[in-house]
Amino acid sequence: MTEESPVLYVVPTPIGNLDDITHRAVETLRGVKWIAAEDTRHSAPLLKRIGTAAHIFALHAHNEESAASRVLGCLEKGESVALVSDAGTPAVSDPGSRLVARARDAGFRIVPLPGPCAAVTAFSGAGFPDPRFLFYGFLPPKTKARGDALRNLLKIPYTIVFYEAPHRILETLDEMAAIFEKDRVLVLARELTKLFETIYTCPLCEAPAWLRADENRRRGEFVLLLGASKASVDSDESERVLRILLDDGLSVSQAARLTHAMTGAGKKLLYEHALAYRDTDDGNSA
Repeated sequence: MTEESPVLYVVPTPIGNLDDITHRAVETLRGVKWIAAEDTRHSAPLLKRIGTAAHIFALHAHNEESAASRVLGCLEKGESVALVSDAGTPAVSDPGSRLVARARDAGFRIVPLPGPCAAVTAFSGAGFPDPRFLFYGFLPPKTKARGDALRNLLKIPYTIVFYEAPHRILETLDEMAAIFEKDRVLVLARELTKLFETIYTCPLCEAPAWLRADENRRRGEFVLLLGASKASVDSDESERVLRILLDDGLSVSQAARLTHAMTGAGKKLLYEHALAYRDTDDGNSA
């Protein structure tokens, strides 16, 4: 890694499985003189494993302004710095955004590396047919503020992706079930890339009971993916999915049932559309 001018690297680190770190991230962390880490103790095992000689110091939510000044001092001396968080991509529901803004405003080059992100990992394993989603991140911890935030999201026509901590997961799901339509699809992803990784899909109204049934299900960090409201599902998308399933040889009832499960569109209407499409297709084939 050779740079003509000092650089602030934004370096994603594994969200669980240490083998998920990229070759470029390893080379970057080995090549810089300084690493700003959300928690130096948490990052130490990974940095020791990859064999970096960089000096490490803390940059977290409570000291970001003062630590950012230290980073700028390093950059001003011509020394590149890598920013890492405890897991995943810095500045995405993690510290780092204020540092990036200050370094950019000071005229320094910012180089963000692609890599692990819990939200994208969870969404890729959720199976939602619509590729559009809103990343929200962590909800406010206090009940009133959390409820207000959720109500502000009622009209969002896409999947909404939240992060949640284990000690707040039940109250968050209880509140979601009280505010949103009870039959909206919810995907709970926990312990992603780790030994006890779980990706569970159910109607929103069933999620609190599923978690309460086994305390082990409430362990670890959560990604919650709340599917779009059935009232807002794009009819063109459900029609597209329906036709793909019919063309693949599924029966009218099977195609209608699976399209309903995948898109949330009404079963009865889907069945009628499937019949019409099958009749038209048979007529064209005759």
